[in-house]
Amino acid sequence: MPPCPAGKLWTGIRVCPKTSAGEREVLNCTAPVGFGQALKAGITLMARSDNFVPGYVKLHRSGELTRRADEAWERLSGCRMCPRRCGADRLGGKTGVCRTGAKARVSSFGPHFGEEDVLVGTGGSGTIFFSSCNLLCCFCQNYEISHFPGEGREVGPEELARIMLTLQGYGCHNINFVTPSHVVPQILRSLIPAVEMGLRVPLVYNSSGYDEVETLRLLDGVFDIYMPDFKFWDPEVADELCGAPDYPDAAREALKEMHRQVGPLETGAEDVAYRGLLVRHLVMPDGLASTAEIAKFLAEEISPDTFVNVMAQYRPRGRAHTRQGLNRGITPEEYTEALEAVRRAGLRRAQAQ
Repeated sequence: MPPCPAGKLWTGIRVCPKTSAGEREVLNCTAPVGFGQALKAGITLMARSDNFVPGYVKLHRSGELTRRADEAWERLSGCRMCPRRCGADRLGGKTGVCRTGAKARVSSFGPHFGEEDVLVGTGGSGTIFFSSCNLLCCFCQNYEISHFPGEGREVGPEELARIMLTLQGYGCHNINFVTPSHVVPQILRSLIPAVEMGLRVPLVYNSSGYDEVETLRLLDGVFDIYMPDFKFWDPEVADELCGAPDYPDAAREALKEMHRQVGPLETGAEDVAYRGLLVRHLVMPDGLASTAEIAKFLAEEISPDTFVNVMAQYRPRGRAHTRQGLNRGITPEEYTEALEAVRRAGLRRAQAQ
């Protein structure tokens, strides 16, 4: 039996075939190994016990997945994948705001048990962390991954597909693409070999919310779960902290499109989500996120049944120390006030985390 693989800087598990006693043996992996070794190691895939068939499988069977992958790929020649619309010729070796060319760059991957309970279940969420970002918040909680050029490793379609199959083999309930907005064409291309190799779990689009509606339309029927942030309501705050004064408008339109495609969050066996919209909102010091306004929008213009995770994890990271108010965590009073604003807005499926 080959050694248990692991992604960069994480330790994981490998689900092995059933023993003679009928129980699965789970081997703990305590020493990270190289990225290449993880992809080459033997993985025993776990079959799903239900009849769920992801939309991307159906699109592949009809040829539509290939058509959309080709269309998205062409858009990289004068990049307009995200609201930045920088026009960089990423197929010609140029990079734009996201500092990513024709290949996606993966920082790490592995089963994640710190995501929302509806994604984690018992097998974890199969996260793939992409390097770089199209939003580049000055306080990013994953600052090293999003801001440092050259972080991670470039991967082609086949390699990214094998990562997905590796995570499915671990028993993860889903494939969770973290910061995917700038690498949508690369993801679509990799799904073609992934489906042919047996990928069958739901896909999660875990973004900042700074997404282009035209790009999201290429993903209709591809992603089963959308999990965007809604960070700011005030354009001036978005401009100061991310250099993106259009963020509030872009996020509102993106969330409407995401909800149109998948509707409210739905759960199945073990209360694990298989389809729908889940919105994250990070409470920030001094009310910079405008929680009350965002909650009102979600309740009135998306749905009062929108699943919202109101997060208290803000910590001053990156360049947060350069702005007054960002150089501290939130207070218990600020978090309580945010939760009360969500309640007043009439959101019925809010989660405190």
